[in-house]
Amino acid sequence: MPITPEQQAQIDEQRANPSPTLRAVSEGMEQHLYKAHEVLDHGLVRVIDYMGDDSAITQAARVSYGRGTKSVSNDEGLIRYLMRHWHSTPFEMCEVKFHVKLPVFVARQWIRHRTANVNEYSARYSILDREFYIPAPEHLAAQSTVNNQGRGQVLEGDEAARVLDLLREDAMRAYDHYEQMLSQEGQQGLARELARMNLPANVYTQWYWKVDLHNLFHFLRLRADAHAQYEIRAYAEVICNIVRDWVPHAYAAFEDYRLGAVQLSAKGVEVLKRRLAGETVTQENSGMSKGEWREFEAVWG
Repeated sequence: MPITPEQQAQIDEQRANPSPTLRAVSEGMEQHLYKAHEVLDHGLVRVIDYMGDDSAITQAARVSYGRGTKSVSNDEGLIRYLMRHWHSTPFEMCEVKFHVKLPVFVARQWIRHRTANVNEYSARYSILDREFYIPAPEHLAAQSTVNNQGRGQVLEGDEAARVLDLLREDAMRAYDHYEQMLSQEGQQGLARELARMNLPANVYTQWYWKVDLHNLFHFLRLRADAHAQYEIRAYAEVICNIVRDWVPHAYAAFEDYRLGAVQLSAKGVEVLKRRLAGETVTQENSGMSKGEWREFEAVWG
């Protein structure tokens, strides 16, 4: 389980003691505060704090309007305009702080998004738990033959069982050795900062991750995409559901103009124009590489 009964009791106590405030609140986000949303086999995402709502975005946008400029009275329409035209600073007025429990190899992907504030659990100071990510059988797949960083056909039968056994055995053996190095009979034991280096990349870590809405949308556009690695996508999808409740107008615009949108290159626009004019266009006469053409056809046929 991602959280212990003691941790759940602490969450219940936090939710049972609300504090009055004069700042703007999002009723949708209030429902998520402190709650642990389970991800993968031992992971979680929960909201620790947040600032702003949909109105904070429009408030920030309107402060730049000078005398004689046209004001947009409809908040939803203004937010859609801002998203459609790639305005960023109004969305930066909203922030959220997450507590995330995740496998180390997912954390190393996640940390590539450097526009956030992060504080991670310290294995130099504390001892990591015996918790490892073991994929469900349906998420075990061979290397893709067309994408060097993706998955191909799902492993089945004896091969899937063999891989799962190796993952479990290696993780347990590494943790056994980790414990042995930390404390040995009659000996001081190895320093924690050294003992941790023996642990595999599927061990779980935790961090606080604080980010503004503009950069969170960028994270979700990449990591909630169908082409993202399954494990980080599982976290992104949970966060999408939270953000949808937090800033519904902004999330709807994001879903329309970013998450569900397609970006076309100049060559792609030209190919579409040629097709609409009745011309038969192939990869050979499109001016695109094989990879570009494959991606183009996946969307446009």
